[in-house]
Amino acid sequence: ARLKELANKADGVVLATDEDREGEAISWHLSRALKLKPDKIKRIAFHEITKNAIAEALKNPRGLDMNLVNAQQARRVLDRLVGYKLSPLLWVKIAKGLSAGRVQSVALRLIVDREKQVQAFTPQEYWTIEAALKTAAGESFTARLERIGDKDASLRTQEEAQRIAQALKSEAFVVAHVEEKEQKRYPKPPLITSTLQQEAFHKLGFSSARTMRVAQDLYEGLEVGKEGPIGLITYMRTDAVRVAQEALSAVRAFIKRQFGQASLPDRPRAYKARKLAQQAHEAIRPTDVARTPESLQPFLTPDQLGLYRLIWQRFVASQMTDAVDRLVSAAIDAGRFHLRANGRTNLLPGWTKVYEEPPD
Repeated sequence: ARLKELANKADGVVLATDEDREGEAISWHLSRALKLKPDKIKRIAFHEITKNAIAEALKNPRGLDMNLVNAQQARRVLDRLVGYKLSPLLWVKIAKGLSAGRVQSVALRLIVDREKQVQAFTPQEYWTIEAALKTAAGESFTARLERIGDKDASLRTQEEAQRIAQALKSEAFVVAHVEEKEQKRYPKPPLITSTLQQEAFHKLGFSSARTMRVAQDLYEGLEVGKEGPIGLITYMRTDAVRVAQEALSAVRAFIKRQFGQASLPDRPRAYKARKLAQQAHEAIRPTDVARTPESLQPFLTPDQLGLYRLIWQRFVASQMTDAVDRLVSAAIDAGRFHLRANGRTNLLPGWTKVYEEPPD
C-alpha cells in the first residue's frame, strides 16, 4: 500500500532489477502490482554498484522488454509442467520428498550415467620407465621409455618393468634426433559464474557456496578507506564473457602503464560466449582495474582478497599478449630401447606475468 501511494505521487518509477529474463519479469510484476502506466516506467539496468554505473543507467532509461518477460513466463510454465506432474509420481513410486525438474532431472541423468561408467571401468595395471640423464654440459633431464624395438613399451607387470629397467642400465644413451618449435599460449576469457566457481575451487579450495557468498560481498560493496562502501566487482551471476568498452579502455591503459607496450595486443581481445548464453550481464571483472589486490589488502578479509585477486588477475590477463614457449623434443636411443625427453622454455611471458596457468 505504501509503495502504491508513493508511486501515485511520483512522476516516474525506476525499476532496476537484473537485465535478464527473471529480472525483466520481476519489473513487469512490480509494474502490474503498482498499476503503473507505461509512461511512468523507467526501466534501467547496471552491472556494477558504483556511482558512475548507476548515474549512467539513470541517464538511459527504457521501457519493459516484453520479449524477455514472455520468455520467462514460458520457462515458468515448462518448470511447472515438468515439476508438478513428475514430482507426485516420484512420491508414489520411490519416496516422499523427492522432486523432478526441467533442469535437475536432466542433470541427475547425466550424473547417473557417468557414475555407471565409473563403476563399470576395470582398472588395468601398467608401468612406465623414466631415465634420469645428463647432458655433456652436466644439465639433468628425464626421458621416458616409449618403444622397445618396433613395439610400444606397454608394461603390464612390475616384474616386466624391473627386467626392462635392468636391461636399460647396461645400454649407452644417444640423442638420435631433436625437434624444436615455438608454441603460443593464449589467455583465457574473463570469468563467468561457472568458471569463477571452478577456478576458486582449484586455486583457493573454495566450495561453490563459499565462492558465491564472498563474491556477493565484493559485488554489494565494502568499506575501502576514504572511498567508503563501494562495489568492487561486476555482477557475479553471468554467462557472458563480453566487457564494456569503458572497462576495455581502462584495462588496456593499465597494462601499458604497468607492463609496457610489448604486453599489449594491437587491439582489444574479444571472446565468444557459449551458444545459449543470455548475455544479460558482463563478464565478472573488477569495477576499477586500478584497484589492485595489493591496494585493497588492508580492507578485505583473506577470503575476499583471495577471490578479488583471482578475478582481477584473470581479467587483466585476458587482455594481454600471448605467452610464447620453445618446445624441445629429443628422441633418445639406447640399443633396442627408444625414449623421448620433452622440455619447455618460456620465451615471452605475455599474460602469464599476471595469471598462473599450467601449460596443457
